[in-house]
Amino acid sequence: MAVLGKIRQRSIFLILVIGMALFAFVISGVLDGSSSNTGPTDPIGVINEEKIDTDYFRQMVEQTERTYNYSALQSVQLVWNQALRNTIFDQQFESLGIDAGKDQLEQIIASDENVISNTNFQNETGFFDFGIFTNYLAQMKAENPIAYENWKYQEKSIIGVAKQRIYLDLIKASSGMTKAETQSMYHLENDNINIQFVQLPFDIIPDSLIKISDLEVKNYIKENKNKFKRDASRNIQYVAFRENPTEDDLSKIRLRLDGLKEERISYNDVSKLTDTIEGFKRTDKILDFVDQYSEVSFDSVYKARGELNNEYADILFKLTPGEVFGPYKDGREFKISRLIDLKENASLRASHILLAYKDATRANPSIIRSKKEARLEANRILKIVKRSSGKFEDLARQFSDGPTKTRGGDLSFFREGEMAQELFDFVNKNRVGRLGLIETEFGFHVVKITDKDDLALIADVVAAAVPSDKTSNEIFRNATQFEMDSNETGDFIGLVEKSNYDLIPVKQITVLEENLPGLPKQRAIVRWIFEEDSKVGDVKRFSISDGGYSVVQLTSKVKEGLANIDDVGSQVREILKKEKKAKLIKERFKNKVSLENLAELEDINIEIASVINQKNPSIVGAGNEPYIVGVAFAMKEGDTSQLIKGNNGVYKVLLLKKNIVEELDRDSYVNYARTIRQRQSERLSESIFKALESAASIEDNRSLYY
Repeated sequence: MAVLGKIRQRSIFLILVIGMALFAFVISGVLDGSSSNTGPTDPIGVINEEKIDTDYFRQMVEQTERTYNYSALQSVQLVWNQALRNTIFDQQFESLGIDAGKDQLEQIIASDENVISNTNFQNETGFFDFGIFTNYLAQMKAENPIAYENWKYQEKSIIGVAKQRIYLDLIKASSGMTKAETQSMYHLENDNINIQFVQLPFDIIPDSLIKISDLEVKNYIKENKNKFKRDASRNIQYVAFRENPTEDDLSKIRLRLDGLKEERISYNDVSKLTDTIEGFKRTDKILDFVDQYSEVSFDSVYKARGELNNEYADILFKLTPGEVFGPYKDGREFKISRLIDLKENASLRASHILLAYKDATRANPSIIRSKKEARLEANRILKIVKRSSGKFEDLARQFSDGPTKTRGGDLSFFREGEMAQELFDFVNKNRVGRLGLIETEFGFHVVKITDKDDLALIADVVAAAVPSDKTSNEIFRNATQFEMDSNETGDFIGLVEKSNYDLIPVKQITVLEENLPGLPKQRAIVRWIFEEDSKVGDVKRFSISDGGYSVVQLTSKVKEGLANIDDVGSQVREILKKEKKAKLIKERFKNKVSLENLAELEDINIEIASVINQKNPSIVGAGNEPYIVGVAFAMKEGDTSQLIKGNNGVYKVLLLKKNIVEELDRDSYVNYARTIRQRQSERLSESIFKALESAASIEDNRSLYY
């Protein structure tokens, strides 16, 4: 169902088009035997010599932006990943002769609850009928061609899912585990050891004793090419000119809002008379007042204290109806607020343990207990809870069939209409701390009332804390002047220091990035620094998405290939430093044959670690040390190791005990192997795709279009 869920997510826009909750399943081949396949134009990508149609790609990007409210580049990435996956798998299907027909499509469609529960596709007996479903699509084709074309655009996706199922089933059928493999995995996961050890941290050797030349760094990079492959990238430095309001700007905003609270006299230029204008405190036309003076419309919804999400919530809830509080700052806004009404104890909080039964609403298909059995179990748990209410969370995690079991049954705050009416009525009518049992369409609920709070209807007059025109103009002038001076003098750093600006360097920017440190949604900067005409040292001004300007200098261009010493020198030096320190530590303490000898050193202690497992090779007090744990497992009980280099120091280990689990019987090993294969099959699709992707020839031209 995970794959089906992904398809459902990609198909939200079709729900809007057709007006019902349906999969974007295209079976146009079932209806007319045809398929939509326009010829490729300029490719946005080429995968194993197969072009990705640019027009189709753009359409899917635009659709993704509308559906998920993603940025353009986020949508490009999502669509590219899907196109890459579909194309690579399709090429495999074609080479293997794998195809999907009506039966496979029907199987996928009939497995989706949204489709089979839709009454439009059910027969007289109330069951899903694939024939009715296909007739519906045929009718859509005749009566709503636009909607039908949208269905056809999804044809490759659904057929690809069907083919992928066949492909993965073939691979699963061909895979297996021998008894020896199963035993090995069983012991890897379950055997453990107890050890004593001494850790000699690297920093017992001063850095001053370690010398690392540039040649050593370069040689290490060459010898470990796979670790240090780099995409083409750019380095920049920039100065940000933020459009922040001054204290004078903020003071004027406060004064303006404060002046709205009381009635005031104003001269009317039209009538040439003075008018008395009602203040926020006295006006009876609150909606009109907010619409006239606030930058945010009136919200007529009662809110809980926590929903206000500001430090003044308690003050606002203690106002009397009609009372006004403010001006106060709430995030990037200033407000004056008037309490209109307060509903006491209307926001409720409770925890529950749900005991569902077969055929209850939203019951998991695996639940087979009857309604009577669920009631008896609920009463049993209620008795346990009454004896010890402190166990409620643990019991919820153990017994609840509801999605809240992972958080101890907590339903959080809710109000009428947000929960089943029976549950709301029970919590609403009883005191905090009360336990009870209620029945809803979902099953039986053991309920504990945990909290109650008020709901308030508050009217806000809001003014954004923004700079004045004068301040904005000054910021623009400063940014523009700095850009001009930088281009004229060529001394970017000198001008930064002279003006006491903050200089921010950003390294290793790749061609498809859009968010830079301190500069979100800056695709324009990335496109500029990757243009052929942009030269190292060039300076350009850009608008900042949340207000203001950045003046950016391109400082270097890094070609695709092996990283150089400037890029990864510090990282490599740290690796080499540890290696050299490990050698010095081993040489210095080679005569210390026991843990006790080493413990004679100052600040060195003998530590004990128990139940260490090879699958999770973490040593308490030392960290993740797979090599050390591996060595210890290869030792005999009572043996002491030589000095061994680990991730976090040099170790000497004494193996105290090796705990080997008992062998399983034949049937248990069969079940264990089945469990392992099930775990592996959940990752199978992604593992296969990664392998195929690594072997594919991929030409990525997205940066030319976005």
